[in-house]
Amino acid sequence: MGTAEAYRVDLPAVPEWLNKGDNAWQMTAATLVGIQSMPGLVILYASIVKKKWAVNSAFMALYAFAAVLLCWVLVAYRMAFGDELLPFWGKGAPALGQKFLVHRAAVPESTHHFSNGTVETPTNKPFYPMASLVYFQFTFAAITMILLAGSVLGRMNIKAWMAFVPLWLIFSYTVGAFSLWGGGFLFQWGVMDYSGGYVIHLSSGIAGFTAAYWVGPRLKSDRERFPPNNVLLMLAGAGLLWMGWSGFNGGAPYAANIDASMAVLNTNICAATSLLVWTSLDVVFFGKPSVIGAVQGMMTGLVCITPGAGLVQSWAAIVMGILSGSVPWVSMMILHKKSSLLQKVDDTLGVFHTHAVAGLLGGLLTGLFAEPDLCDLILPVKNSRGAFYGGSGGVQVFKQLVAALFVIGWNLISTTVILLGIRIFIPLRMPEHELMIGDDAVHGEEAYALWGDGEKYDPTKHGWNVSSYGGPAAVPEGFGNVATGVTINL
Repeated sequence: MGTAEAYRVDLPAVPEWLNKGDNAWQMTAATLVGIQSMPGLVILYASIVKKKWAVNSAFMALYAFAAVLLCWVLVAYRMAFGDELLPFWGKGAPALGQKFLVHRAAVPESTHHFSNGTVETPTNKPFYPMASLVYFQFTFAAITMILLAGSVLGRMNIKAWMAFVPLWLIFSYTVGAFSLWGGGFLFQWGVMDYSGGYVIHLSSGIAGFTAAYWVGPRLKSDRERFPPNNVLLMLAGAGLLWMGWSGFNGGAPYAANIDASMAVLNTNICAATSLLVWTSLDVVFFGKPSVIGAVQGMMTGLVCITPGAGLVQSWAAIVMGILSGSVPWVSMMILHKKSSLLQKVDDTLGVFHTHAVAGLLGGLLTGLFAEPDLCDLILPVKNSRGAFYGGSGGVQVFKQLVAALFVIGWNLISTTVILLGIRIFIPLRMPEHELMIGDDAVHGEEAYALWGDGEKYDPTKHGWNVSSYGGPAAVPEGFGNVATGVTINL
């Protein structure tokens, strides 16, 4: 009797349109993507940077996650997935009211028409409430912002970052999301971006590189030597990122269907292949495998498969993994050293290579390998296919390239305008004494407080100014005005 009651469809909280399986998977996928950021990238950033920047790097990710959520529900969600304002932008409005959130989810501009005006694909209406869709898409917006932060770690003024996050979300991210996912002009044209190769990775890579240019470089000593402070913890963060990607790409169909299964399998195949190829290249050219290199190879594989995870066959995922483990490797290890521009711009974690290059590569390869039957499972433009399958597929690579150019151009311009506007009121780069000291100067906290209980921080014994040659180094100007750290009981 209890079992039958549980599966009734006329309960107040179970309307007839609700599919409990789809709703459960969508909330699970959203949680997996959220875990990629919190704590995944928080841990990864805190451990992959120099010890003196661990707290600051983690906090930039933590702040972005919280700030994006509030801005998302106040105005940004409906700019990305609401009614059309412009061909590339939706009308901003709150996503907070009960009447909006408990009704069946829908992407109102996702209806696709034939050239004669008749409907080819009806409005996308998943079988769960709007609240599930709002939160799922928030986790995508948040991780995009946090990935961007990887380009400016170790020197961006935290107050400038706090101003930058909501502005970039509203004026840059929502444009790409509406254009490609929310029913904008690129969506209607048939551009393929299954789960964010362009909306998330190409955007964050280009915006991060642009931000790194305007913020300026780290200290010379930091650029020359920036070892991770905890490689094992870095691997833990990377593991959360990899496993969370099953929700990232598996949640894109908005349903627990066969396309979601294909996406999850292809995601892991491509990531594994890319990691092995990157590691092999490290061994061949440098004589030893690099753990950081393996993480970068994993990342480029995950990024590359994202625009086509549910659209390509699994053998194509292997091909994409081979290319994502080699092309970004070449751009990072060889082309970077030969380009004066790439060397001038201090992209701390190489987000340009791991996200912009890999995201662009994945988008173009999707235009090549998208399989017709898989495309029909999810894309609004029927009979879509990659160039490899002939027919109308020949034009798909061109569409992918045009969309990439739009995303690149918009992010270059919008990021530049936002940062130049912030610079009028807040310096983009930390002052020199904060750059020398790091976390203790910026936050009054350190990641590893290695002194005794009740003992106050003494830079002559504990800190940055103890010379490696045995004597004390000079105290930077202004140190007396900064916070002095936290002690722990050893």
